[in-house]
Amino acid sequence: MDRPPPTFDKRVQYGQDPHDFAELRFPDSSGPFPFLFVIHGGFWRSAYDLNHIGYLCAALTGKGIITCNLEYRRIGNPGGGWPGTFQDVSRATDHVLEIISSDPRVDVARTAVLGHSAGGHLAMWLVSRHRIPKDSPLYSAQKYRIAIAISLAGVCDLRTAWNQQLGNGVVASLMGGTPEQYPDRFDAGSPIELLPNGSKQVLIHGTVDDIVPVSQSEKFVERAEQLGERPTLVKLKGVGHFELIDPESDAWSTVTRSVIPVLGLR
Repeated sequence: MDRPPPTFDKRVQYGQDPHDFAELRFPDSSGPFPFLFVIHGGFWRSAYDLNHIGYLCAALTGKGIITCNLEYRRIGNPGGGWPGTFQDVSRATDHVLEIISSDPRVDVARTAVLGHSAGGHLAMWLVSRHRIPKDSPLYSAQKYRIAIAISLAGVCDLRTAWNQQLGNGVVASLMGGTPEQYPDRFDAGSPIELLPNGSKQVLIHGTVDDIVPVSQSEKFVERAEQLGERPTLVKLKGVGHFELIDPESDAWSTVTRSVIPVLGLR
């Protein structure tokens, strides 16, 4: 889409860095509404910002969901990558929930996180934060726990993503090295390594995605089920990578049918 995304209603700064902000969109009526954090993709690189997922945010807000589009430091930004990218999304969700929880329009009990591609990785990681060892730089105490995650073509397994050389080996740039060099980093930063996490998880993936293969979601679900969890996997036949975040695509109705019930809407 060449045109700019629909306008947002409120911007929240959650840190000192210029990239530490979020854009909120509110439905027109009084609520209370479910609250959805949205994390954009772009292989964690600074070349891709939150604007391209603004269309998705506006479309979901039109269905009665408060959306919070997160920006964060990425590879190429000072402090981006390991551990700053992870720390940003942790700090963002904690800060935003702290200031928004008293808003009568917000139903905090229906808080969830949705992410696309690299954002799907961060979304699935966020609901697993409580599993991170306390000696990890990614560990932080959290007042609010998010227990619902929706991954759209997400990178759920960083070790496999490195082996698959996704994004021309971008995983090593994110993590500061390879799984062999920094196994502890991959243990703390890869969603599949933090299972079971006790969260409700919905993974949506196109079967002909040539950017993040559907095997990323399939392997995650297989591991989760082995550990006693019951994630939902929705595979969209003949669908690629970007259709999942395009409200004008044929796949969009399936995405919304999967997202809406998880947030307690009809």
